[in-house]
Amino acid sequence: MERRDFVKLFGGGLLVLVAAPAALAQESGRGRGGQNQQPAELAAWLQIDGNGHVTGSTGKVEIGQNARTALAQQIADELRVPLASVSLVMGDTDRTPYDMGTFGSRTTPTMAPVMAKAAATAREMLIDQAGARWQADRASLAARDGRVFGPGGKSIAYGEITKGQALTGTIVADPPQQKRTDWQIRGTAAKKLDGRAFVTGAHEFPSDIKRPGMMYGHVIRPDGYGATLVTLDSAGATKIPGVTVVHDGDFAGVVAPTERDAKRATAAVRATWNVPAGQPSSRTIFTYLKENPEGEGGRGGRPTVTGDVAAARAQASRTFEASYLIPYIAHVPLEPRAAVAEWQDGKLTVWTGTQRPFGVRAELAEAFHLPEDKVRVIMPDMGSGYGGKHTGECAIEAARLAKAAGRPVKLVWTRAEEFAWAYFRPAGVIDVRSGVDAQGRIAFWEFDNWNSGTAGIQTPYEIANRRIAFHPAKTPLRQGSYRGLAATANHYAREMHMDEMARALGADAVEFRLRHLKDDRLRNVLTAVAEKAKWPKPSAAGRALGIAAGTEKGSYVATAAELSKTPSGFKVERIVIAFECGAIVNPDGLKNQVEGAVVQGLGGALFEAIEFADGRLQNGTMEQYRVPRFKDVPPIDVVLLDRRDLPSAGAGETPLVCVAPAIGSAARAFGKVEARLPVTLA
Repeated sequence: MERRDFVKLFGGGLLVLVAAPAALAQESGRGRGGQNQQPAELAAWLQIDGNGHVTGSTGKVEIGQNARTALAQQIADELRVPLASVSLVMGDTDRTPYDMGTFGSRTTPTMAPVMAKAAATAREMLIDQAGARWQADRASLAARDGRVFGPGGKSIAYGEITKGQALTGTIVADPPQQKRTDWQIRGTAAKKLDGRAFVTGAHEFPSDIKRPGMMYGHVIRPDGYGATLVTLDSAGATKIPGVTVVHDGDFAGVVAPTERDAKRATAAVRATWNVPAGQPSSRTIFTYLKENPEGEGGRGGRPTVTGDVAAARAQASRTFEASYLIPYIAHVPLEPRAAVAEWQDGKLTVWTGTQRPFGVRAELAEAFHLPEDKVRVIMPDMGSGYGGKHTGECAIEAARLAKAAGRPVKLVWTRAEEFAWAYFRPAGVIDVRSGVDAQGRIAFWEFDNWNSGTAGIQTPYEIANRRIAFHPAKTPLRQGSYRGLAATANHYAREMHMDEMARALGADAVEFRLRHLKDDRLRNVLTAVAEKAKWPKPSAAGRALGIAAGTEKGSYVATAAELSKTPSGFKVERIVIAFECGAIVNPDGLKNQVEGAVVQGLGGALFEAIEFADGRLQNGTMEQYRVPRFKDVPPIDVVLLDRRDLPSAGAGETPLVCVAPAIGSAARAFGKVEARLPVTLA
């Protein structure tokens, strides 16, 4: 199809429609969105107004990972405009293309190419329009700095071309795009878009949203997990002026004119609950998971088997076996769940912090028996998610309260509610059995994961005989996605086991891994971190170095930890991390992501574990549940490997996964380390 055959005019600016390629079909495209549903139609990605301002549109959301800036860099580079002239609309179900959600480190590898393609298409169309005006040879035209330049010094601004008209078109073939080696704006440390609004407090997070006539809601929470409501006495609450009590089955809540009144009304409600007895505890959970399967194979399918494990086990000169225990941990987002719900003229609008605006729209539509075009979800840039805000419970609760009150209602979960009623990173048990031959090469590998998940479960090491299996189990606590998913647990068990074998064989931990690695990208990060950390010698006497490496979601990481001995155990003195995710879009943003992942990884490695018993959370406060503090964070040396020869991969999760095993392996220099998280000396 010729370009002129799909160029159309309509009022208001330049609009470019991009056909999502097959590989992106599950990520983008308008239409009702199940995870496996293909889009039914094209979606609008880009607009250019009469002043030349460029607005990109994406269903992805900004949760602190700086995706807004990185995506804007894609647009600016391909459209040949200054970054300052680009803005993005994100996560608004009425204004942006359908998207499954912001998770799995997928924004850079899947959405960035779409935005770049849209911008490249727009650039070529603008050049065509300028050429038509001047009746100039297409080859004599070029675009730069938001203008099209022609022969004889002619130039015209994009806004002059689009003023009073719009250009539409569908991409049917790849438009000309910059080679990664020729990037001008991508690959630079561009400052965060809207950064001033965040540091000055001008930005409105979901919990800051206000609507005319807005009321404040609270939900009456159960006394324990699995509880059913027995009695509800709301007489005391209804005596407070302006308070409405909402009661529907096991759901109960209050709506009040002020936040203070809502808290008073909640305290005045007398509810009794029946909490089921005999629930497992944090002490018995690991036995429970093994004894309570839920459909063998699950998402992991059947075990992955290569070679003859039984024969290799029988011939191994030395075998190793360990069981690693992974506790539930909480996400502890900077901003707890929050939602403002408003019903108007039969349509429901909800402002909420979520990683899946379209998923929440579907949940709301189902809960209230509405068509999805009668539900709008708006996601203001929120205060983090870490995989913990995929679901729409807070939005549904706010909408229920607003419907009953007949007014807009804001609902902000307390920190205690966030701990107790959000979902957790899954607990798990990982059994590892392995053996080596007479030459010290790994002869077989058996890896069984109960419940924690399949992410990162496959070993990157060259082992001829292996069996790897995931065993889903019934869970007494609500569980779901967490930054890195199960890759953290699986890397911890695998890398601690690799370290154990190397130590038992008297082999250097780096050399032992390299001996079993063919993947050059993983070898590169491992050798880079070893060089930076000055492996194997720690920087001071009495200290110890540990190391771990891995790959997940198309990126590669190696981490070294330097520890000192303390009377109570050990202290992390330094972290060195080498990371490679293909071509780097924004080195400053990437460094921030890596450092943030390391800090979060310190929590799971050193402190975090949910304690529960009798159907109740035992450590659901910031005082009881320990997360990293400033004093816990050591110097972090980041080595970034920029591979302009490779497509960009995501970077939000993988830097986290080797923090715990690097610390655990270093701690072994001070004594026996328990085969569980957090890392503890026996």
